[in-house]
Amino acid sequence: MNSFGNIFRLTTFGESHGPAIGGIIDGCPAGLLLDASLVDAELKRRREGDTPSPDTTQRREPDQVEWLSGFLDGKTLGTPIAFVIHNRDHHSEDYDALRDCCRPGHADYTYMQKYGLRDHRGGGRASGRETAARVVAGAIAKMWLRTQGVTLQATHQGYIITCTVHGLPAGVGEHVFDRLNARLAYAVLSIPSASAFTMGEGMDDWRLSAENYPDQWVSQGQGENLTATNHCGGIQGGISNGMPVVFHVGFHPPVTRPDGMVCRCPDGTLKQVAPQGRHDGDHSSRLPVIVESMAALAIADLMFIHTVPHL
Repeated sequence: MNSFGNIFRLTTFGESHGPAIGGIIDGCPAGLLLDASLVDAELKRRREGDTPSPDTTQRREPDQVEWLSGFLDGKTLGTPIAFVIHNRDHHSEDYDALRDCCRPGHADYTYMQKYGLRDHRGGGRASGRETAARVVAGAIAKMWLRTQGVTLQATHQGYIITCTVHGLPAGVGEHVFDRLNARLAYAVLSIPSASAFTMGEGMDDWRLSAENYPDQWVSQGQGENLTATNHCGGIQGGISNGMPVVFHVGFHPPVTRPDGMVCRCPDGTLKQVAPQGRHDGDHSSRLPVIVESMAALAIADLMFIHTVPHL
């Protein structure tokens, strides 16, 4: 699947070392004013990280978005929004040593097993480069969410990203399979190198007693003042309760080591390969905006089908 969402839907295309990446956003309502500066700022966060580090990739893409459809005079038309980002700084020859080798910890082997071939240039479709298209679409989703009073902010501590959603009204999410927490997990675990998802207190839930875990009501409270604590992370029974939605995403570190890796050859033999190319040594500071983007897409999609089944 190359698409995410039911009503507010993103389809992405392109590979790391192809001519371009891009996407099509369907279901965005008409009349939304495009904030191009927000799109540029979000792409800069993805490119350089919230706290720039010399360990981030040395690939320098300008990430200039070319809008192909969906806007007139800076406002959405309600028609599909198509955009493209041309890849300018790719050095495909640097990856020739990996043409017939499968790196440990990567999608090289699994792609070969599924498709019978793979794009070895920078990871192809499995590369984090694809997330630039998600960030563009996430920025559009954030623009719409902002009109509804909903904002998102993610921070990182090592490879754990904590995202908080403010202003989400009670009643968003479904009660069985499309629970808000389930859709958030589905969204963020699709990000390359994502490996874990928890809500609220996360894996520390078990430390709380049955007496202390339930979030006690505040008298006359509502919205973000509904309960005295927020152990559940703003979601109960798969539906938002009006408190801030808080979730955490764990990522594994980059697994391509420039000093060499033992790779698997097609005949099953192993050999030491020192990969060329440009790779992240630490990509943790680049992750928050990607997590925000996927969460924004998931929340916007659920809000479009949000109904309160009573009069």
